Amino acid sequence: MHFVFVTLLSCFSALTSVVQGEDPYIFLNWNVTYGTLSPLGVPQQVILINGQFPGPNINATTNNNLVVNIFNNLDEPFLITWNGLQQRKNSWQDGMSGTNCPILPGTNFTYRFQAKDQIGSYFYYPSTSVHKAAGGFGGLRVNSRLLIPVPFDTPEDDYTVLVGDWYTKGHKELKKELDSGKTIGKPSGILINGKAGKPGDLEPPMFTMIPSKTYRYRICNVGLKNSINFRIQSHAMKLVEIEGSHTVQNLYNSLDIHLGQCFSVLVTADQDPNDYYMVASTRFTKNTLSSTAKIGYVNGKGQPSPVLPEAPTGWAWSLNQFRTFRWNLTASAARPNPQGSYHYGQINITRTIKFVSSTGTVDGKLRYALNGISHVDTDTPLKLAEYFGVANQVFKYNIVGDNPPADLSTITMVPNVMTATFRNYIEIIFENHDKSVQTFHLSGYSFFAVAIEVGTWSPEKRKNYNLVDAVSRHTIQVYPKSWAAVMTTFDNCGMWNLRSVGLERNYLGEQLYVSVLSPERSLKDEYNVPEPGNLCGIVQGLPKPPPYVP
Repeated sequence: MHFVFVTLLSCFSALTSVVQGEDPYIFLNWNVTYGTLSPLGVPQQVILINGQFPGPNINATTNNNLVVNIFNNLDEPFLITWNGLQQRKNSWQDGMSGTNCPILPGTNFTYRFQAKDQIGSYFYYPSTSVHKAAGGFGGLRVNSRLLIPVPFDTPEDDYTVLVGDWYTKGHKELKKELDSGKTIGKPSGILINGKAGKPGDLEPPMFTMIPSKTYRYRICNVGLKNSINFRIQSHAMKLVEIEGSHTVQNLYNSLDIHLGQCFSVLVTADQDPNDYYMVASTRFTKNTLSSTAKIGYVNGKGQPSPVLPEAPTGWAWSLNQFRTFRWNLTASAARPNPQGSYHYGQINITRTIKFVSSTGTVDGKLRYALNGISHVDTDTPLKLAEYFGVANQVFKYNIVGDNPPADLSTITMVPNVMTATFRNYIEIIFENHDKSVQTFHLSGYSFFAVAIEVGTWSPEKRKNYNLVDAVSRHTIQVYPKSWAAVMTTFDNCGMWNLRSVGLERNYLGEQLYVSVLSPERSLKDEYNVPEPGNLCGIVQGLPKPPPYVP
C-alpha cells in the first residue's frame, strides 16, 4: 500500500513540477535491488532494476517529460545519472553527487526531467560510489518527432547493444581497494547486454533480422576502463548518429567506441540466412578481452562461422577513424532546421581552458587530478549549497586554474568547482600525458569535437581545427601523449560535472564541476529547487531563498 501511495503522489506532483507543457509524460517506477548473477561464470552481487540486468530500456521522444520514481532497496545511498541528456535549466535532475542528495536505503526519489530538444542514443547508470561496477545501467533512446525528417528510412527494428568491460570482484571489494589507495587492476572480461559469449556457445540469438531488411543498432560503451572495438561478422555498419547528432553516413567494418560513447548504425540483412556473431573486444590492452553474441536471420539455416573478424591494432588507426566522423550538415536533429545552420566555427572564442590530467599520491594513496586538483565530494551537494547561499561553507570557487601549473607532481584534494560566464563561447583542451586512452564527458551540454592530435597543444594548433562539420557530442577520447579540443557555448545554467569516464580515475578525483549562473535569477534561464525537495547536509532546515521569477 505504501508503494502505491507514493507512486500516486509522485505522479500528481509531477503534473505541477517544472516539467510543464503539453508534451507527453512517461511514468516509470523502478525498484533497485541486489541480485546474484554470473555474468562471467562466477556468482557475484549485481544491481538490478525491476529485476533486470541491464536495466530496462527507456524509449522516449523529443520533448517527452520523464517521471522516474526510484526505490532504493540497496544497503547504500544511490543515485542515477542520465548520460548525455542535457537537463536544460535543470541540473537538479542530473543525478550527480554535486547536484543531488543521495537516495538513502529504504527510501525513494522521483526524477522529473524533459528530453528537451534532443534526439539520439544515450544510457543511464549509477553515479554513486562504484555502483556502476555492479550494474544498474540501461539504454536510453530519444526518437525524433514524427514531423521532423530523419536522414534515413525507418528501420525494421531498433536494437540497443550495451558493451563494456567487467570485473568478477564485487563493487564493495573494488571500492575497498580504491579507498586503500590501490588500483583496481585489469577487468576480467567483456559483456554484451549483460552476457559474455564465445564462439561455439549454444545460446540463442540475441537479435533477429529478416532477410533484406535494415535494422538500427545503438551501441554504447558502458564499461569501466577500456575502449571497445565492435564489429558484426560479414556485415558492414552504416554510421548514422553519434550521441545525438546525425552524421555523414559512412560504412565501417568495425568501430572503436570509447568509454561513455554511443554510436547508431544501420545494418542490412544482406548475407546468407545464417547466424552471425557480434564481437566486442578491448582496445589498447596487452591482453585482449573479447565477447560474442549472435544475430540470427529469420528461418536461418546455419550456425555462425567460428572465424571472427579481426580487430584493428594500434591507436593511430583509431585516431584516423575519428577524423572520418562528420556532422551531417543537411540533416535535421530535434528541430526542423538543418544541423549545419549553426555555424559554430564563426563564433569568437571568449575563453580557453586547458586541462592536463595527472596521477600521483596523497598521504601514500593513489589519486588522479585535473590541473593538480583532485575532486572530493561533499556532504552537502554543491548546487544546493550555492542555491541556499552557503557555498562558502562547503567549497571555494576556482581553485583550479584555466591552465595547468608548471609542477603537476603536487595534487591537492578539495571540492573542485570552476565558474563559467553564462553564454560565453569556450574552448576546452584536454591533454593526456599518460600511457592509456582517457575519455571525458561534460554534463548539461554537447560540444564540437574539433580536433584530436598527437603531442601537446598550443594556440597555433587551431589552424588544424575542423570548423565546419565536427560532430556535436558529449564525450571525447584523448589518446596517449595527445590532446583533444572541443568548443561549446555555456548557455545552460546549473552545476555541471566534467569528468573522466573511467571508473577508477573518476572515483579518485579526476573530475570537477562547472557553475553557470544567470545574472537575472530568472526562470527563463534556470529552474528553482524542485518541490518537494530532497535536502541534506547543512541546508536542511534552512529557509528557502527567494525563488527565481519568470
